[in-house]
Amino acid sequence: MEQNELKVCLVQADVKWHDVDGNLQLIDGIIDQNAAGADLVVLPEMFTTGFSMEPEVLAEGMDGKAVRWITQKAQSAKVAIMGSVIVAENGSYYNRLLFAEPDGTLHTYDKRHLFRMGNEHNHYAGGDKRLVVSYKGWRICPLICYDLRFPVWSRNQNEYDLLIYIASWPAARSFPWRTLLLARAIENQCYVVGVNRVGVDGAGLTYSGDSAAISSRGEYLSSLAPSVAGAETVTLSMDDLLSFRKKFPVMLDGDRFHLLD
Repeated sequence: MEQNELKVCLVQADVKWHDVDGNLQLIDGIIDQNAAGADLVVLPEMFTTGFSMEPEVLAEGMDGKAVRWITQKAQSAKVAIMGSVIVAENGSYYNRLLFAEPDGTLHTYDKRHLFRMGNEHNHYAGGDKRLVVSYKGWRICPLICYDLRFPVWSRNQNEYDLLIYIASWPAARSFPWRTLLLARAIENQCYVVGVNRVGVDGAGLTYSGDSAAISSRGEYLSSLAPSVAGAETVTLSMDDLLSFRKKFPVMLDGDRFHLLD
């Protein structure tokens, strides 16, 4: 069913290091307390473990605990939920985004751009297919963290209305995070939601969150404080998006291209 407004709950969590049960309990409570009336809940990257380079210890299959939890919670809470977890499949490990709908449908996206400065490319296999989910009349493209730095992979060719990045993006590089989220919204004439974690992980990295919802005009719609765990629901308007695209049709002059790899 199509709807003009989409209510998105941004969860800026302090993810517990390598504690799947603890994180599932934490997120479960956050959703119960904050997601009433929301259509979609957005969780950070690797929300069950933190951004870990130990997939041999932490990975689960598609029948694992986190996958079961996100599917069941979406159904019981009657809200779509998305976030990424460490998955083992066919002899490889993936930083896999899960998008669970309330009707039991589960979509997946494997992170394409692996963060080599954190050695991610030596522990995980990269994905090669972008995902666009049709949900309540909205076309949603979910991507992961380092993908934000690659505008070609993110480029909108009238394929989506909402671009979402989930992240474990360190505070030391918060300026690029905030700047690139704005750029992606403006250049793609879409809403952008970026959800990043806060706190300090087991590798000693500090995260400032800086989670945000941004309009296609480059206007901030959210008010989550940096470096503080919290959740906020933001309302996005399809009428506003389509009106702006009609009045200022930048995409009609966009370059057409195909990715070769």
